[in-house]
This record gives sequence, structure tokens and C-alpha cells, in this order.
Amino acid sequence: MFEKGNSVVGGGEDPVPPVELRDGPVRKYLVTDPPADLHKLRAHRSLFEKATDSRTCDGYMCGASVQSWLSRQRRVRRGAFWWVCGGVPKGYLFYGRTPSIGQDAVRCRGRSWWVRMVNYLRNIGTKFPSDVPYAFMRTFSAVCGSMTVLLMYFTLRFSGVSIAVAFLAAVCFIVENSYVTISRYILLDAPMMFFIAFAVYSFKRFELYPQDSWAALRSLALTGVGLGFAASSKWVGLFTVAWIGLLCIWRLWFMVGDLSKSPRSILKSAVWKLVCLLGIPVVIYIASFYVHFQILTKEGDGASFFSSGFRSTLEGNAIPQGMLADVGITSTVTFKHPGTMGGYLHSHSHMYETGSEQQQITLYPHLDDNNKWIIELSNFPGATLPSFQNLTDGTSIRLLHSLTHCRLHSHDHKAPVSQFADWQKEVSCYGYTGFEGDGNDDWILEIDKDASTPGPAQERVVALDTKFRLRHALTGCFLFSHEVQLPEWGFEQQEVTCATQGKPHLTLWYIEDNVNPLLPKDAPRTSYRLPGFWEKLVESHSKMWHINKNLVESHVYASMPYTWPLMTRGISYVGEENRAVYLLGNAIMWWSVSLFVVLFTGLVAAELLAWQVGKPILQDTHVVNFHVQVIHYLLGFAVHFAPSFLMQRQMFLHHYLPAYYFGILALAQALDLVANYVFKRNRTFGVAFVVAFTLSCIYFFNTFKPLTYGTPWTKEECLKTQWLSNWDYNCHSFLDTYEEYNQVSAVSPE
Repeated sequence: MFEKGNSVVGGGEDPVPPVELRDGPVRKYLVTDPPADLHKLRAHRSLFEKATDSRTCDGYMCGASVQSWLSRQRRVRRGAFWWVCGGVPKGYLFYGRTPSIGQDAVRCRGRSWWVRMVNYLRNIGTKFPSDVPYAFMRTFSAVCGSMTVLLMYFTLRFSGVSIAVAFLAAVCFIVENSYVTISRYILLDAPMMFFIAFAVYSFKRFELYPQDSWAALRSLALTGVGLGFAASSKWVGLFTVAWIGLLCIWRLWFMVGDLSKSPRSILKSAVWKLVCLLGIPVVIYIASFYVHFQILTKEGDGASFFSSGFRSTLEGNAIPQGMLADVGITSTVTFKHPGTMGGYLHSHSHMYETGSEQQQITLYPHLDDNNKWIIELSNFPGATLPSFQNLTDGTSIRLLHSLTHCRLHSHDHKAPVSQFADWQKEVSCYGYTGFEGDGNDDWILEIDKDASTPGPAQERVVALDTKFRLRHALTGCFLFSHEVQLPEWGFEQQEVTCATQGKPHLTLWYIEDNVNPLLPKDAPRTSYRLPGFWEKLVESHSKMWHINKNLVESHVYASMPYTWPLMTRGISYVGEENRAVYLLGNAIMWWSVSLFVVLFTGLVAAELLAWQVGKPILQDTHVVNFHVQVIHYLLGFAVHFAPSFLMQRQMFLHHYLPAYYFGILALAQALDLVANYVFKRNRTFGVAFVVAFTLSCIYFFNTFKPLTYGTPWTKEECLKTQWLSNWDYNCHSFLDTYEEYNQVSAVSPE
């Protein structure tokens, strides 16, 4: 039988009641419903708790977190480490790498100033004008961060942690440098962490009530709401959905063995979990995109990432409509590349700085007259025809650039960027007015019937419907593009080459705009089919996934997941004007979490081994609750951390923060065990240990806060804090004394 624990630090009754085992026909079974009064045991109850918790405790934590996370919001007047395109207040569609709800909320905080702020946020370190309410916009993130502190406290209380330890753990979270940093900027991390914390809080509250009660159902529904908003902020929220799903499977497994539960009640519980924990999040997630598409109805710079069909639904778009359907010789056309988001086949009056040094050929995502080409017969370049001639499969053509009068050309020169890929050759625009071109200008049009719309588009070129390849007549390579950008001399537009290999879909093209004076006014015309909501939803996700997957370029502050638990390196946000903002966690808390994960894993392995050989294991209710809760939280840690090792993209230290939050919850359970079980004969020592740990976290925060707030610091003080060589903030950028800061008239970087 499980042993009952004693009263705990903080006064009142023990919030960890004994586990209830009942005698069954053959064996004992575990009663899965909690005691009827468990929610009262873990809520505000005693006079002591009312003095140290309740509104007073909440006020202490809320006030401290506001002071810590909202203070000095006006000190950084610069954009720091973010990406944006477009703005909500003006209704312009923007592109984002994440789901829409967090971005919409942040942008709405900026109201009419947002569109102006876009230009500053795109360039890290650009100074905001004095009339831009950047501090007000940061308030949204800061409030989310401050509220996360309260959610952590109540989550710990609901999982059986004593009042005092839960309070001290929340204080440690208040002074966690990394969370303070992300909560002080116009970032999505703080809202995402708030929603994840809300989902964890609601689920732990759900565990306090009998399964069939309305209180349990209400908490379960709120869990679904938290999951929906978390997933709608960043896809990391899907890991939280997976974590709660695993806990539900665990819980249902024990319910199956609970003989006090009928099969009907178990099935009912499973259905409610599916509805609340999957149905509600899905509805919120889809609704967030529906609202996103409803309020962002105007064409903007960010819309260039989407297909022309998508863009044709936006107000003010310049996507061609009612184009001539039949494409023929002498038609003036634009070529669209469907395999990437690069856009249109493009040329301009700028030369390559490598290879042939002829005129550049690129892909350009925006509508422009430099995208227009005139189709000519290879044998009769520049000739006029008496009547319209369809462009059919196998036709040998030349493409004359309508503005610069050079022709699409390829030859045996290395590609400008993909120069080490022998299967890619340079494509250029070669020639001048009056020059008819040469054999390297000849291209054979080959219709891909499988990719084209069934019908006439498979036999002749029809705008929008026919997908085709352009094969170079002399070398046999195909006109090709991939997501490789030219250097600055190529305006960072997408490289176009002639490839003998490569993925087939990257050699496909189609005609968008099409003009031909030989066709009558009543000739058949075509337009993009307007996509519905579901098609736009699928496309937006396809773009998000594609962009995230292709974020593989090296970054000076990128780091590998295996380094995160040791926090071997941080992230520099801003570093100028003798100040710096550097993302670094609170090393005392950070390394303690990492050490605890290792120790607990070893402890469980040892206990399993002891149990297998028949040795007794501890059965105190506090120890049992400690194991259950820590396994819950470390499962959340693993679910949020392990996928990082599978991601082949840029990774940064801040990607560890969701997993780290669960690690802090698990560590708090360990601190509670120390205070209330390990030192149960003399709890003063236990409390002293937890207080000492809290003070050490406060000491670290206070020592490193100049890197969090971007406040003045001296070189000497800074150099003392570089505990690890890879903590690469530049101490030599600071002044020697604080008096020197008073003499400098430079504006603070915040």
C-alpha cells in the first residue's frame, strides 16, 4: 500500500493525497479518478496561502514579471532579429514562415504605424523614428511573457507542488534571461510560449477533477483552446498537441484497467478528448487562416511568394486576366516557372560578373516589362507572318527580349553560381538590335502532356494550361531554375541555367501573359481560376513548409541542437553604440535543468532494474507523484526537443525554449521533493536549499542583465562574465567606466 505523505511547506493540508488501490476479483486495480476534493487541496485554502499566495502572491509575481519584462521597453529603438512582409492594418497580404494568428496579433498592435515599421524591421539594427510606437507594440509580447509566469505557478500548484516552492520556481522563471529577452521584442516566441503554457496549465487543471464532471470538461475544452492558439502561432505548438495526446493515451491505458470504469464511460471519455483536444484546435487553426484571408485582401510585396491564381483574388493585383488562350509565333509572352517561387523569366541591362559577362537571365517574382519575350521561329528570326501560327510541340524557336533586343542564349560557360555543377551551363541574353542571332539561341519546345491540362493544351501551347520544357538545340540541356540566388551584382534574383540533369519539375514552364495582334478580338481567352478558401489554405501551407525546409544557409549565430542543453553559445540581437542585446539563458537554471534530466533518467533506470530483481521501491505518495509529474513534463521536454535533431534547416538557441519550459516544470517538482521529502525531518534545510537556488538565479540575472536590457556595462565587468569561450558577445565594445556613458551623446540601442 502506498504511504501517505505529511503536511508540506506553506501550511495547510498535503496537496498530494495517497494513490487509491482497490481489490478486484483477481487483482488490485488503480482508481484513475482523483479524489473529489483534490482540486480544493491544490487551490487557495489556508490563511497562510492567502497571505503568501492568492491575490497577494499573484500580485507579487505579476508585478515582478512586469518590472522585469516590461521595463526599459523604450531603450531599444531598433528592429531586432525578425522577418516581416506587409501589414495587417492596411490590409496588405504578407508572407510569413509561420501560421498567421501570432503575426496578425502583433501587427494589429501597430495599427496604422505598421506599414511604416516594415521597412525598419526588415533590416536588423535600423533605428525607428521617434513617432513610431515600438514600445507599445512590444507590450503585447511582454504581457504574454508576464502572464506565462502566473501560468507556471498555477501549473505547479495543480501538479502538487507546495505553495512556497511553486512561488520560488516562478520567481526563478521571472529572472530567466532568455525568456525576458524574447518577451521584450516584436517576436512570436512570447505569444507562442504563453499559449503553450496555457495549454499545460489547463490540462493539469483537468487532471484534478473526476472524468465525467463539468469542471473536467471545461478544463479539457480550455486545453483545446490553448493548443489551437499555440499551433496557430508557430508549428511548434503541434508538438504540444502531440505531448497531450501521449498523456491521454497513457491515461486511457490505465482507465482500461480501472474496474470501476465501464466501457461506455471510457469510450465517452475518449470521444470528449478527441473533440476537445483535436477538434477545437483544428477549428481554431483553420479559423485563424480564414480571418487572415478575410482581413488581408490587398496585393502587397509579400504576395509575390504566392501563385498567380492566389494573387488574382487580391484587390489591386496586376495579374493578367483575359489573356489570349492560343500562343503562337510573334506572340509577346511572359514565362512563369511553377517549380519554384522565383517567378518570371527575366532579363535586364546588367551583365554577369563571371563567365561570358553577357546580359543576365534571372527569375524575378514581380510583374515587370523586363519579363516580356517575343517568340520567333529559329529559321526566320524577326520575320512577320501573314496569319497566326500556333506554337506546337517540337517547334524550334528563339526568344527575343522585348526591351533590350537580345535573345535567350546558352553556351559552354559555367553557371554563375552553380559553377561546380558540371551539368549546369550559363544562360544569358545575347545580341543587339538588327542581329538575327546564332545557333546558341535556338530552343526546342517540348510539351509535357502529363503536366498539361487534358485537351488542346496537350497538343499546342495554350496560356496557363500547357506545361512545357525548352531544350537547347545544340547542347541538349533544358532551361532550368532552382532556389539559388545570384550575388548582389545579380540583385539576389534567382539563378537560371541550362541543365542536362536535375529534377524534372524544375525544367517546366508555362505562358502567363500573351499578346498577339494576328488574333481576332473574339479569339478565345483564358484567366486564372480563382481558388477557394481551402485551396488558399493548402497553398499557404505548402509555401510555409517549402520556405522552412529550405532555410539551410549557414548563419553566424546558428547552433546545433546537441549544444543547447549546455548553452555553449547565445544569439546576438543588437551590438552597437557601446551596448549589446544578447540572448543567453540563466545558466544556473539552464544547467540545473540539463543536469536533472540526466540524473532523473539514471534514477528511473536504476529503479526499473531494482524492481526487476525484486527489490522494494519507494512508495511514498510524494515520491509517486514526483515520478508521475516529472515523467509527464520530461515527456513534454523530449517531444519538443527531439524533433530538432531531424530538422535539416537553420536552428538557433531560441528553438530550445519550448522544451526548456517543460524542463523547468520538471526541475520545480524536484525542488519540491527536496523541500518536502528529502528534508522532511527538518524542512528548514529544504526550504533554505530552494531559497539559495532562487537567489543564485537572481544573482545570475542581475549580473547579466545589461545583455538583456541593452544597458551600459563596463569592459571589466563584461569580461568577468564570459564563463564559456563561445559566449561571444563583444566585451570590448563597452566603455571602461560608467562615467564615460554620461559623456557620450549617442542614443541607446534600444
